[in-house]
Amino acid sequence: MPAWTDQLRFAFQPVVNLATGSVAALEILARPERGDVLTAARRSADLDAELAGLGVRAAGQQETLLPLHVNVFAATLAEQPGLTALRKAVQDVGRRPWEITVDIGGPFTHVPRRALLDAVAGLRQDGYRICADGVGDGDLPLRLLGDLGPDLVKLDASLCAEPAEDLGGRAAVAAMRQLCEVLGSLLAVEGVETERQYAAVRAAGAQLAQGFLFAPPARRAAADVFLPEPSDGYGPVPSGYAGGAAALLPPAGPPVTQFLQPAALLPMSASAGAVHSHLTGFPGVSGVLLVDPDGVPVRAIDRDRFLLSLSGRYGHALYADRPALRLADRPRTVGADATAWEVLDVVTDGDRDRTGDDVAVVDEQGRCVGVVHLADILRALAESRVEEAARLNPLTRLPGSDAVNAEVDRRIADGRAFALSWLDVDRFKQVNDGAGFAAGDALIRAVGQALARTAAELPTARVGHIGGDDFLVLAGPDELEPFAAALLDVPWSAGGLPVTLSLATVVCAPGSVTGHGPAAAALAPLKKAAKSYAGVSSWVLGRPGTPGHEVRRGRRRGD
Repeated sequence: MPAWTDQLRFAFQPVVNLATGSVAALEILARPERGDVLTAARRSADLDAELAGLGVRAAGQQETLLPLHVNVFAATLAEQPGLTALRKAVQDVGRRPWEITVDIGGPFTHVPRRALLDAVAGLRQDGYRICADGVGDGDLPLRLLGDLGPDLVKLDASLCAEPAEDLGGRAAVAAMRQLCEVLGSLLAVEGVETERQYAAVRAAGAQLAQGFLFAPPARRAAADVFLPEPSDGYGPVPSGYAGGAAALLPPAGPPVTQFLQPAALLPMSASAGAVHSHLTGFPGVSGVLLVDPDGVPVRAIDRDRFLLSLSGRYGHALYADRPALRLADRPRTVGADATAWEVLDVVTDGDRDRTGDDVAVVDEQGRCVGVVHLADILRALAESRVEEAARLNPLTRLPGSDAVNAEVDRRIADGRAFALSWLDVDRFKQVNDGAGFAAGDALIRAVGQALARTAAELPTARVGHIGGDDFLVLAGPDELEPFAAALLDVPWSAGGLPVTLSLATVVCAPGSVTGHGPAAAALAPLKKAAKSYAGVSSWVLGRPGTPGHEVRRGRRRGD
């Protein structure tokens, strides 16, 4: 071992899961007591890789089960894609690659792009997770960030330094949150030092965070961190952040990775005694997964049931030296791309006595990347339902325009074609004046119910109630006729008075609009055109940048 390692120490800083308040991982930070080893590592790929390996070995002496983050320069990966020193250290301390996240830091300028991407692909193939570190204050191009497709993006501390005053920083965090959603990445923010920064980071939709507020880097790995409560009085969330997280969550529910906890993994050959020692040595562990050599969960052991089995008069004598498989159940698993609702489906579709068991989260190769606790899932879904209910129109119980607009932006970012429609009741004021407000409200509720029923039968349709008699419909270009049939081809009335509807649709091909604002602008003249038809319910359809429109239903006044 080189002499300079005698003057090298390592510190560990928690990476905090903001959804659960628990420590999700530990970042290993090199702390040389003398000399400038870190500067030398920037110039030497061999030295940088060796530092990463030494960090993993130092973590091996901490007796921690938490996943680890190791820092590596981008140039190191391009020059030494195998990271031999790191891989050997991971193997020597009994860690698995999927417990290690490689934090790739800049500079990225002059780093061979193809060599870097190939190195990342090799690490990912072996199970290592990838993080783009220091984003926002470095030289990482957005195109390269997209090509890397990291599992995690860490924003530089400067972006949340002054959340109340820094409009640009807030916008950058919100934009990065949207980019992460498209890439399937988690978003972390570094350098959180105040409770106000914590509030802003949470409201912006970040799932993970680091900083002195939670716990400073320390020689001993911290399992517990400080997490402010809403009652701590850290003030209101800065304007511009409100609703950011909720608006960006996909309609199917928050992603399971948002609630990921470290998993306690033991080999299939582990004895019941080894499992018992593990559980008693780590009181916070709620269960153990027995995995095959590739890290694929084979059996699951629940803490309470296991300890109860060994607590009987002859339990320890019967089981201690025998395989733990005898006291294990089949694991419950979901993919890393699952949502919280899918986890709930897995939990409820099984034995009632296992309802509280952890659910293992696995990657595309079936390897365990962590577990989720039912309590965290239920809490998040309850909160999302409360937030959703607050945004529903009280008359129709449909979401407002914000929900539809957010989904429009998602489809634009995904490069998907879509059709955005506006629907309203013709001469609704006259309907209210002639039939009364109660009849008008009944009509609006009926239209809303027809929209909701139709959307429920279509895979990509979403509907919203703007207010009054105005509705929005978002659907695939091939999902329009069911809405027209359900709303325009049936008679409507209010208080005995006949009523007609107007529908205007703009069909947007990929790349034809840049956001929900331009889509709405393209829809505006079509709304006017739809209202110019009378006698029966009308429907006109157009496309952005294309003059004129197609008449699908209706006839012009005077025709």
